Amino acid sequence: MNSFQFHNPTRIVFGEGETRQVGELTATYGRNVLLVYGGGSIKATGLYDQTIQLLKEAGITVHELPGIEPNPRLATVQKGIDICRKEGVDFILAVGGGSVIDASKAIAAGVPHEGDVWDFFVGKARIEKALPLGTILTLAATGSEMNGGMVISHWEEKLKRGSGSPLLYPKFSILDPTVTYSVPRNHTVYGSVDIMSHVFEQYFSLTENTPLQERFCESILQTVIENVEPALVNPSDAAARANLMWCGTMALNGGQISLGMQNDWATHGIEHEVSAIYDIPHGAGLAVIFPNWMKYVYKERVDRFAQYAERVWGIVRDGRSDDELALAGIEATRAFFTRIGAESRLSEFGIGADQLDRMAEEAVRYHGLGAFKQLEKQDVRNILEMSL
Repeated sequence: MNSFQFHNPTRIVFGEGETRQVGELTATYGRNVLLVYGGGSIKATGLYDQTIQLLKEAGITVHELPGIEPNPRLATVQKGIDICRKEGVDFILAVGGGSVIDASKAIAAGVPHEGDVWDFFVGKARIEKALPLGTILTLAATGSEMNGGMVISHWEEKLKRGSGSPLLYPKFSILDPTVTYSVPRNHTVYGSVDIMSHVFEQYFSLTENTPLQERFCESILQTVIENVEPALVNPSDAAARANLMWCGTMALNGGQISLGMQNDWATHGIEHEVSAIYDIPHGAGLAVIFPNWMKYVYKERVDRFAQYAERVWGIVRDGRSDDELALAGIEATRAFFTRIGAESRLSEFGIGADQLDRMAEEAVRYHGLGAFKQLEKQDVRNILEMSL
């Protein structure tokens, strides 16, 4: 186990009906608020009206930035920065899933920055200041509600990059599972894949002597597997929705489940290049690519993949070698993604081989990708070819 430090300042307010606290919580940090949300689903469900009413009852002035894209775009972030500067906004409230929260973080970092906010995503500047922000989470997926990371797309240049800072941890995040009852089926599927993928990036590690961390990871994976299908069968299954929501938060909240472990993150880097060009859902891309990454790298530590097969999928050894177990676990992963409705090939999105070189080159532009097995350009291209 490696040395580590851990601090997570985000206040989590979890439970049915806890949205009622948004006015009081927001007023603690600001009185002139930018409300950020997506395509309008919060209006259809009544969450928008409820939030506006609670904020106004708390004496808060509200400005709005609707229309955050599923892969949030730099141009939209800049609109939010402009509103904040013009109106003197002192707090940002994100009501939505990871895309809305990530865009809000970028706005929060961009307002006090004298240069282009894209500077943070290409290594030209570090985040030194940020507006405070809070969230009302509406989709179990990214964990952005309890971490300081963000991913933004530069649509004109077809680039998708991540950045982050401890300054971007939300001050509070309200997690009311009931607001996820109306989440469309495909978003539930892709969100669950995203949760599992976040765990994979931490679990498949070369670091030795991490039994507790491994079991943290395995328990989240098992809980997601147990709850996705009940949520798909009955979208208002309170227990399933609550469990998925908490899994999403715990899977990526600053590294709690993998403290002292070296992480990988190669598959996320590969998928970012795909969705930067083709604008496919992030979770959908991960569902296609992750099992192929697994097949490509599993021999780097076949014992971890065999353990994964046994502990997560309950595959009995029955005389099989570690190699055979590892491959069985990988196949179980693919079969599960397919069973819940995720795509298995990029060609299902109309994606062909014409951009493979560009995606592979961009994925390793700054350095080799990953730590479990460091990938170079040809490795990335090979995995993408496997995914077509």
